[in-house]
Amino acid sequence: MLSPKESLPVGNYCTELTRPGWFTRSFPTLGFYRRVAPIVFSSSNRSRKGQFDETEFRQASTDIIRAMEACGARLQVEGTEHVAKLEQPCVFIGNHMSTAETFILPAILLPFRRICFVVKQSLVEIPVFKHIMIHQQPIVVGRNNPREDLRTVLDGGCEQLAAGRSVIVFPQTTRTAHFDPSQFNSIGVKLARKANVPVVPLALQTNAWSNGKWIKDIGPFRPEIPVHFAFGAPLEVEGTGKATHQKVVAFIQEKLKSWS
Repeated sequence: MLSPKESLPVGNYCTELTRPGWFTRSFPTLGFYRRVAPIVFSSSNRSRKGQFDETEFRQASTDIIRAMEACGARLQVEGTEHVAKLEQPCVFIGNHMSTAETFILPAILLPFRRICFVVKQSLVEIPVFKHIMIHQQPIVVGRNNPREDLRTVLDGGCEQLAAGRSVIVFPQTTRTAHFDPSQFNSIGVKLARKANVPVVPLALQTNAWSNGKWIKDIGPFRPEIPVHFAFGAPLEVEGTGKATHQKVVAFIQEKLKSWS
């Protein structure tokens, strides 16, 4: 487990097993949110004041990982060598399970490159958390009009990529532990094709931080479920991009199957 002053190591990573205290073992969800809440509130306050830069974003993300590990969760990150070798911005395309990936990916990716998330409108409206999200200049989509969302992602994404920031896209219609390729659109590949940048497949398993019944971002914390992030080799988009999209889908399916 990371010590309180230690940053997440750059590159591939695997949590060392640790045994939480009695309270956290008995009440893992309470133990988890008791650690996470101060991180989020502090980050939100600094974001609202314009004092939350990418270094602090990375540190807050690392602190979230520490909180998960302190509650008994185990994180494994693989394939970062593919990200490290890239000499240009890219489009990361991944499945979407929970709110955890939004919190964890900055700690993993910011050592290599600047990033920008494509997020739905509701994420920039959540009290407290919205200040963090807005300060990071995300590309915001409504998820009500696919044609309008495509135009927003293509225009905003090309602008961010031209500025040197890689774009993270979760093409699923909603967050779910079950990966359904039919609900996984090709918007990320279309962006990469238009901007002439590579695609990096991203498979993840983050349902240890489950979706909530009443508030989707606040659900049960289940430390017995391993947390996985895997990055694939960069893919150049050729032709219409259909073959590239299928390769991304196949990568995610293969990883999820191996983790199950």
